[in-house]
Amino acid sequence: MKKVLMLATTAAMIEQFNKSNILLLKEMGYSVHVAGNFKEGNPISAEKLEAFKQWLEANGANYTHIPSTRKPTDLRNNKKALKMVIDIIREQDISFIHCHTPLGSIIGRRAAKKTKTPVIYTAHGFHFFKGAPLKNWLLYYPVEWLCSFCTNLLITINKEDYNRAKKHMHAKDVKYIPGVGVDVDRFANCQIDRASFNKEFHIPENAHILLSVGELMERKNQIVVIEALHQLNNPNIYYLIVGQGHLQKMYESKIKEYGLEKNIRLLGFRDDVDKLCKYANCFVHPSIREGLGIAPLEAMASGLPLISANINGMKDYTTQRKTGFCIHPTAVDEMASAIDYIYTNKDFAAQCAKHNQIVAKKYDITQSQAIMRDIYKEFIEKNCK
Repeated sequence: MKKVLMLATTAAMIEQFNKSNILLLKEMGYSVHVAGNFKEGNPISAEKLEAFKQWLEANGANYTHIPSTRKPTDLRNNKKALKMVIDIIREQDISFIHCHTPLGSIIGRRAAKKTKTPVIYTAHGFHFFKGAPLKNWLLYYPVEWLCSFCTNLLITINKEDYNRAKKHMHAKDVKYIPGVGVDVDRFANCQIDRASFNKEFHIPENAHILLSVGELMERKNQIVVIEALHQLNNPNIYYLIVGQGHLQKMYESKIKEYGLEKNIRLLGFRDDVDKLCKYANCFVHPSIREGLGIAPLEAMASGLPLISANINGMKDYTTQRKTGFCIHPTAVDEMASAIDYIYTNKDFAAQCAKHNQIVAKKYDITQSQAIMRDIYKEFIEKNCK
């Protein structure tokens, strides 16, 4: 059986965004070998990572732990990961590579060049974009530009990246897909027991609930919401944060400093985000950078108004005062004003919710899978004869 190497810096990246691609490749007669760091740097629970290994085995896929890290300066581990990937390609007789994440793609494309293996790179949001810090342009743009010369196919998931890749990169082909897709039916139609959540989180019945989903890290920027709630000082507004990460202790300290322990919950990893979206009144996504943003699209499919950062990928589907509010990601005053407006204007919130469910349908997973199937077929015809 022909084999594909699916590669990312962390295994979680494959688990969260590429299971559908693995199933597509299986349908097309390929077995998949996954390579990524299965031990460190994964923003999902150990239980979910173990379940992913079992899922891979159940679907005829193999996996290998490689010591790749997100740190460009970790030359020792990333160099070791590169050697392991080259060995996998040669030993498994890999037909082509599909790589993800910036450092995962560097390893994958260097290995592809070394072994003369066709390679696809899906860029889940370039680090360099309009409004990005200068250091991002100085560090990431030259590397992406150089690596593009040894890329058979570059896939982008937002229009800004697509236009830049077409104009400035040198991949043999460039495609756009509307992300990995959202299970619209799951988020639109799930049912909840509201009283049960109220009891679990110790939240009163008529509270106004904000929800964020994302790793507790600088890029996801949940701190701006915490600061805004401190400024508003409204005891009826509660904030649920789903995710885990290295900023947890800092967030806990800041919440305690502001006396917001009763109003903010750090929930850690949850597998019931669809139900939490139905429970919440508003979704807040203040990321500093976002390739597209699956979590806000899922919330939109649930019928929530959205307060989002006015940045690269999210610009594809957000509109000021239609999806909700699009703010500068670090503007605490703007965040506080947006939260207060949606809290006090129920008709506006309902209009945004209705609009958002319509928009989310454009990103339904069935459409993304159909596009990706066609992309794989065309790529194989051109590069894997």
